[in-house]
Amino acid sequence: MRFLSIYKTVERTTPPSQDEMATMGKLVEEGMKAGWLVATEGCLPSTLGARVRRTNGNISITDGPFIETKELVGGFAILKANSKPEAIELARNFLQNAGDGECELRQLYEAGDTNCGNQVEHEAALTA
Repeated sequence: MRFLSIYKTVERTTPPSQDEMATMGKLVEEGMKAGWLVATEGCLPSTLGARVRRTNGNISITDGPFIETKELVGGFAILKANSKPEAIELARNFLQNAGDGECELRQLYEAGDTNCGNQVEHEAALTA
């Protein structure tokens, strides 16, 4: 199974230290070699971003920074795990290295998924 891990945290005003970068680099390298990390990227400051929203057929664009939002997406990872509990453990390990914040985990559709519309069956498959 693959999971999207969306890392949300308070936006930093300074870049990560060399030690923080080295720690994260080591975790990424270990994850890629072990096969549980498929892809990962960090986000640049929200001042460089924009939000594009559609409401009632109308498109609105808001340039960053997004000061009204307490926590922002700081990055993402695509994880490969055998179960939801295993993906949770991978996210927990990431947070131990990344610091304060949260990871929202969402299972990604895979070719051949047949129970995605039935929540009861889907949850049973995740914990099997």
